[in-house]
Amino acid sequence: MKKVIIILLAGMLPYLGISQSIFDKFENSDRIGTVTINNGMLKIAATMMADDKDEDTKDFVELAKSINNIKIFLSEDDGAAADMATTMKQYVRSSKLEELMKVKDGDTNLKFYIKQGKNEDRVEELLMFVTGIDDKEHGGNHHNFETVLLTMTGDIDLTKVGSLTKKMKLHKGLEKLDKE
Repeated sequence: MKKVIIILLAGMLPYLGISQSIFDKFENSDRIGTVTINNGMLKIAATMMADDKDEDTKDFVELAKSINNIKIFLSEDDGAAADMATTMKQYVRSSKLEELMKVKDGDTNLKFYIKQGKNEDRVEELLMFVTGIDDKEHGGNHHNFETVLLTMTGDIDLTKVGSLTKKMKLHKGLEKLDKE
């Protein structure tokens, strides 16, 4: 009997480390663009940039070492954007994320949520959700609805997050935050 239990546990072991995210359903959608950056890629980037003397780069390297993964979902499709918004709200409630900041600038809405970490400067998860209208270069009359959902997990130092968002150039709305 012990051998059977050990064999079953050994067979299930690979599945115990794999956690599914509520956002994984977006990865196979034709209406949603996806960028996933795992810890291994972040470590490679940090190693390649480790000798750089630039202060922002040093902050980025330090932050990159503490992140487990980053997932970014982008969509211009109204239906997909609505699904992203509904899923994000459900996730915020079920994960008990705390709203950190909200910015409204014209038609652009930006929200940051966090899951508190081991102290007040650290978070386990940072979630950013942006919706808004982005003017296309079609004579100024055509508008493009854009939705961005970003989730980042790890042992994240909030004081270093600004450096990462600048390096990744995630959304024009974030540039406005720097100016204010």
